[in-house]
Amino acid sequence: MSNISTEVNIGGIRLKNPVMVSSGTFGYGREYSQYIDLNKLGAIVTKGTSAVPRKGNKPPRVAETPGGMLNAIGLQNPGVQSFIKNDLTWLRGLDTKIIVNIVGKTVEDYVEVASALKEADVDGIELNLSCPNVKAGCMAFGTTYAGVKEVTQRVKEVCNKPLIVKLTPNVTSIEESAQGAEEGGADAISLINTILAMAIDIHTKRPILGNNLGGLSGPAVKPIAVRMVWQASKAVKIPVIGMGGIMSGDDAVEFLLAGASAVSIGTATFVNPGAPIDVINGIEEYMRKYGYMDLSQIIGKAELN
Repeated sequence: MSNISTEVNIGGIRLKNPVMVSSGTFGYGREYSQYIDLNKLGAIVTKGTSAVPRKGNKPPRVAETPGGMLNAIGLQNPGVQSFIKNDLTWLRGLDTKIIVNIVGKTVEDYVEVASALKEADVDGIELNLSCPNVKAGCMAFGTTYAGVKEVTQRVKEVCNKPLIVKLTPNVTSIEESAQGAEEGGADAISLINTILAMAIDIHTKRPILGNNLGGLSGPAVKPIAVRMVWQASKAVKIPVIGMGGIMSGDDAVEFLLAGASAVSIGTATFVNPGAPIDVINGIEEYMRKYGYMDLSQIIGKAELN
């Protein structure tokens, strides 16, 4: 079975395999290039990129937890113009798709970044809708159907690249968020982003993170992520990218069976830089074991009780 096909089309972005690396965990790829062959990845999703440089939150900004980690980086990045000038040329030397995650405090911020990327040689844009909307009391854009739809719609008007909307899990109905993205014109959705969480040092009686709150990621969130991916995939017709605690090929297959057309690896790379390659190999091993020739044969094929 040497002719196994793991190619997948995500909203107009054709990937050689369904394994991506998640925004915020992989930087721009340079650091990881000494550990793995980045050309083997389906796509690299850059760290969140804003209209202007951001310094991020005060430290401490990361903390280990049982089964995962907390982070409150605060979207530190050099800004979109610096990215285009200093990082994109290096990334374009790789034989993989490049997707830019964009962030903002207002809808206008998102539009500005998307506009700046119109002429850039990137394959797609991912909207990070877990950002605080300063015009709505710092509530994340992605917490309401209307908020998701509005920012998606506005960015889609200026975006000439395939548009992926990254959804927050900190909502009552992930189906409504997914539908808001689809109604707004998204070409695909990705989920889940981190789960709002907190840790307290019992000796100092103070939160461990300098920002008090942070985002929980890693294996602890995987069952929640699988559930939300399954729900979202049933609610929309556009492709779904699943993420949240994927550490192995078996984990990735679980997301594919739940309805994801691709997966993204995040926290796993902190403990195993080779995790994305292990996941690629693991998916192929699963397909060989059960006689599948094409990835489409397992996407969304979970049989419910």
